[in-house]
Amino acid sequence: MALLEVRKLHAAYGQTRVLHGIDFTMEEGSITALLGANGAGKTTTLRALCGMVRTEGEVRFAGASIGRRKTEDIARLGIAHVPDGRGTFLNLTTEENLRLGGYTRRDKMAIESDLERMFGYFPRLKERRHQQAGTLSGGEQQMLAVSRALMLAPKLMLLDEPSFGLAPLLVRELFQILRRINEVERVSMLLVEQNAAMALDLADHAYLMETGRIVQAGKSSELKANDAVRRSYLGY
Repeated sequence: MALLEVRKLHAAYGQTRVLHGIDFTMEEGSITALLGANGAGKTTTLRALCGMVRTEGEVRFAGASIGRRKTEDIARLGIAHVPDGRGTFLNLTTEENLRLGGYTRRDKMAIESDLERMFGYFPRLKERRHQQAGTLSGGEQQMLAVSRALMLAPKLMLLDEPSFGLAPLLVRELFQILRRINEVERVSMLLVEQNAAMALDLADHAYLMETGRIVQAGKSSELKANDAVRRSYLGY
């Protein structure tokens, strides 16, 4: 079943058009990668899905149209956005950041249970639960951003450049955790990622964007085997 359906999606900042009628779908429980050079429109696509930029076209989530909804209403439906730059509340503690992630939820006992589950995924955050988030390392802040989004109990996570600025070892660790979250909790993920090789290893399907348009789509294994994609994005 399609969890997300995007049809003829246009997006603009003021007079500057960034997306030019893109179409794509995501199956429930899947991981989908959006690949492309800087300026291709990947981040704008995620922002458009969250209602953070002016759009035209059709976006359906779990069968319901969400194109005209406010950002906070979209979050309540179960779409969590992990923005580039992490969006951490630097003056709050790690635990306070996590609790903010569950602000739309009513089930207090489930929130406590989820908090402990996040500490299970990311033990370093448990060690730093009372530490001010601004004093965490870049990798720890990225882990915090992902776990804070999970505290929303989302059906879909939008991840914008989760590997940015992280050491290769940390990137591998983070991507292993993302795979586990997808497999165990069946959280679908739409991943924007400059590290195309890692993204294709993690994702089931991928879409290749150029200047606000989708120019190629397919299973990750097919794109990895494509000579043009290998030369342009995988570097071999």
